[in-house]
Amino acid sequence: MTPGEALARECGRYTEMGWMRGTSGNLSVVLGRDPLRLAVTVSGLDKGEMTPDDHVVIDASGAAVDSDKVPSAEAGLHARIAAVAGAGAVVHVHALAPVVAAEHWPDGVVLRDLEMLKGFGRQADDEVVIPVVPNSQDMAELGDAFEKGWSADVPALLVARHGVYVWGEDLYQARHRLECLEWLLRFKVETRRSRS
Repeated sequence: MTPGEALARECGRYTEMGWMRGTSGNLSVVLGRDPLRLAVTVSGLDKGEMTPDDHVVIDASGAAVDSDKVPSAEAGLHARIAAVAGAGAVVHVHALAPVVAAEHWPDGVVLRDLEMLKGFGRQADDEVVIPVVPNSQDMAELGDAFEKGWSADVPALLVARHGVYVWGEDLYQARHRLECLEWLLRFKVETRRSRS
């Protein structure tokens, strides 16, 4: 499967889940590291209608390489995550639970004693803190905030009032981690609500 086919397929999956509404969200996969090159979904298209051609190759700054296609506005953050975390793929969606969790716990969302943490790549009895950073339209600023709070054993970032980024070795690992993290954050939000 080509990178474009994989990106289009994953976009369709997330759209069906309600996590990529309209033109929101973006995905990337690393093509090479020296120099860093990623295939990222193009900007402004309905993610449920993506085709294998609806991606663009970007460099480490998030700029398109030899193409007039416009990459997602957040392409620079994808590249920064790939460079710093060594990710092979980065997934950014606008699922509601992560955004609500970031609203309630702006200093980081603490997760512990949950079996689903295993699907996120951790042990059930681990304490995992998902970092939260303020939203910004400046990808260098967001990248700095990500890097400041980055921990090698937490492959996720919540952007307040915006969405969630999750990464992995490839799109499949990133997807599995995202699905598990969304469940964990939904549990956190729902149990908070039931106690109030």
